[in-house]
Amino acid sequence: MSYRYAILGAGRQGVSAAYDLARFGDAEEIILYDLGWSSASSAAEKINQLVGRKIAEGKFLDVRDGEEVKKAFFGIDSAISAVPYLYNLTITEAAVDTGTNLCDLGGHTSTSREILMLGESAAGKGVSIIPDCGMAPGLNINLGIHAMSFIEEPEELFIWDGGLPQNPVPPWNYVSTFHINGLTNEYHADASFLREGKVTPVPCLTELEALTFDSPLGTLEAAVTSGGLSTLPWVLQGKLKKLENKTLRYPGHWQTFEAYKRLGLFELETVEVGNTKIVPREFFHTLLEPKITTKEVRDIAVIRTKCSGINSGKPASCTVELIDIIDDHTGFTALEKLTGWHISIVAHLAARGELPSGPLTVDKVLTGKVLEEECAKRGWNLKISHS
Repeated sequence: MSYRYAILGAGRQGVSAAYDLARFGDAEEIILYDLGWSSASSAAEKINQLVGRKIAEGKFLDVRDGEEVKKAFFGIDSAISAVPYLYNLTITEAAVDTGTNLCDLGGHTSTSREILMLGESAAGKGVSIIPDCGMAPGLNINLGIHAMSFIEEPEELFIWDGGLPQNPVPPWNYVSTFHINGLTNEYHADASFLREGKVTPVPCLTELEALTFDSPLGTLEAAVTSGGLSTLPWVLQGKLKKLENKTLRYPGHWQTFEAYKRLGLFELETVEVGNTKIVPREFFHTLLEPKITTKEVRDIAVIRTKCSGINSGKPASCTVELIDIIDDHTGFTALEKLTGWHISIVAHLAARGELPSGPLTVDKVLTGKVLEEECAKRGWNLKISHS
C-alpha cells in the first residue's frame, strides 16, 4: 500500500524527512509546502533527483492560515510540521479537523503539552497526533526507553545528546545546524528533570560534566538545556528516581555562552542604548549567527543514554549509544538525518495505522524491535552495553 504525505516547511529537516519517506515510507506522493515557493520547488527537485523518480512536488503555503492548511491536508495520510513550534497549535487543529495524522518537530514542551490536550479529539477520527519528534526530543527519548527495557527495576535514566562540527573552531567550538532561535531557547529557560521521583525545574547551562567518547570525539562537556525531554518527566514521574537530559559540546563552549547569558544577551525585553531601543536577543543573534554559520557543515551527532537499576536483585545498568556523521553522497548532515529521518519513521508508522489513535507522547511510538529494525535500515548502528 502507498501513502500521500505533506511536509510543512522545506528547510533542512523537512527535506531530509521527505528523502527518507521517498526511500522507506511507501510514498505515492510527497508534497513539500513552504512560504517561499522557490524553496519548496527546489527541495522537491532535490528529492526527485536523489531517488531517481518524480515523487515530490513543491507548493506555496502560509501555515498561519488554518483554512489553507486544511486544504493542504485533504487526501493526505500523514503530515509533518517542520516549521517553528509557534505555528503547531494551528496546524494541529487543522489535522484534527481533517482527520490527518500529524507529527511535529516541536522542541517547546509547554506547547507540546497543549497539542496533546488538543489531540484528544483525534482519537474518534482514527488518527494520531505526535509532537516532539526529531533527534532531541525524539530519538534520544526512544533510545533512553530502549535502555530502560533492559533493566528489570529501572531507577535512573540519563540522556546526553548533541550535534557538533567535526572540526571545532574556538572560541565557540560550534557550528549552527538549525535556527538560532532554537539554540537560544534551549540555553535560556529552565529544564524539567526528575529528582527524587518528582518533576523539578533545573537552570540551564548548569551542572557541567565531562564524558569520554570514542575517536574522533574524545572528551565532551555536557550541560543542562531545556526541551530535550519533551513530556517524559511527567510520563515517568513516580516511576524513576532520577531523569536528566544534557546537551554535549566541545570543552569551553559552555563557559562562553554562560557569560553571554549573564550579560543579559538572551533576554527578550527591550533595553535602551542611547536613544535606540533594542531587544538583546535579536542583537545577540545578529552578531553571533554569521560567526557560527558556514556554507559547508561537516558534522557529527551523538546520543548516549544510560539506565541504572536492579536486575535479579543486583545493581545493573545498560547504555545505548548512537553516533552518526554527515552523508557525503546525499549531503544530508548528521543532525538532519537523525532529526528528519526520525520524524519520517513516525509519520510512516502513523500512515500505516500502526500507532494508537489520539495524542501520543514520543516515548510511545518507536520502541523495542521496531526501533532496532528502523535504525538498521538507515545504517544507524546502536551500541548497546551492559554492566
